[in-house]
Amino acid sequence: MTARGGSAQWSTPAAVVGALRRRWDSGSLLARYASGDGWEPIGLPLRGPAASDVASDLGAAQDWARSWLATARHGFRIESATVGGRVVGFNEVPRRAWVDSFDQAWRILKVNDLVSEFDDATSLAEAQAPRLVAWARANPMALLATRDSWADLLRTIRWIEQSTASNHYLREIDVPGIDTKFIEQHRGILTTLLEAQLDPERIDLSRPRSDFAGRFGFRRKPEYVRMRALEGELSAGFTELTLRIDEVAARPPTQGTVVIVENDTTYLALPSVIDAIAICSGGYAVSRLTGLPWLAHRRVIYWGDIDTHGFAMLSQLRASLPLAGSALMDRATLLAHEAQWVREPKPTYARLPGLDEAEHGLYVDLIEGRFGEAVRLEQERISFGSVKQALNSALTR
Repeated sequence: MTARGGSAQWSTPAAVVGALRRRWDSGSLLARYASGDGWEPIGLPLRGPAASDVASDLGAAQDWARSWLATARHGFRIESATVGGRVVGFNEVPRRAWVDSFDQAWRILKVNDLVSEFDDATSLAEAQAPRLVAWARANPMALLATRDSWADLLRTIRWIEQSTASNHYLREIDVPGIDTKFIEQHRGILTTLLEAQLDPERIDLSRPRSDFAGRFGFRRKPEYVRMRALEGELSAGFTELTLRIDEVAARPPTQGTVVIVENDTTYLALPSVIDAIAICSGGYAVSRLTGLPWLAHRRVIYWGDIDTHGFAMLSQLRASLPLAGSALMDRATLLAHEAQWVREPKPTYARLPGLDEAEHGLYVDLIEGRFGEAVRLEQERISFGSVKQALNSALTR
């Protein structure tokens, strides 16, 4: 009907169905169904005409009441109350819409097919991965969101549970139709389900949920370190090697000094230095060098860009190598190359506990814009003469 006067505020079947649907969307209806606790009748209040509305616009009030009392149109059981009086007589006006069963709710919401799919998925979990049934009943909407891939998820979980993950890379999961792209696309839900299905000792809670392989004991992709001798050779005639970190950790080079740089070009152009090697860290990947315990017994010099992130990487390195020195990351170098300054795209403002007093002072000046907004001096923009002089000075201290 067309709203007239106060009737604009009267409840419509569509609005009340919407209120019931919000309970479905929240998962509460399906969770109660899954729990087996039984139905509790739901009474949804109806805002309708008061006695004054009946008196002022009887036709609108009667139209509204008829829209609700035509039970077949909406599926609710309607509870009415009597309103009116001497002027217009007494009239039955709907005051509450009741839902008396799960089946009635499913018909009103038109979700019978979804409930059937939920039942089928739960039955499949009972047969293949019984520990997941409790999760499914507690998280029915999450289960429905995965219904198209549920069977594949269960088969993947069963394979992982029955295998010794530490002997395998993710690529070796051997389930028909499942590949690493499937694992990546469903990593979040697989992590949740595996946490519910696996024995606690199969889960490494020290690994973040984003580290799927590490959390569930799969072999991880090896990390590598690239290094070159600044004079002479590393081993067996090789001047430069890229090696697995776990292997070079056990067989360290013999040189006494290690120069760590971020930039590939800078790494290749470092001048000749006796008894020294260079390592190309690749920015924040400097953290992987914690896998080389022998660095703690070498003289380590770090050279990064003079910008906020360069100092953040230096601080990160010193978390594991507190005695590491720095080169060409000082105020004098910055001011001597003002013509080569560029803008740092996204400065960091993090607290960096690993810096010494001079480094921290320069870092603060960069943050506060003392030399200009987001000033940056990249490694490759520093004159090569300055590089040679600084490294010679650092190595002879």
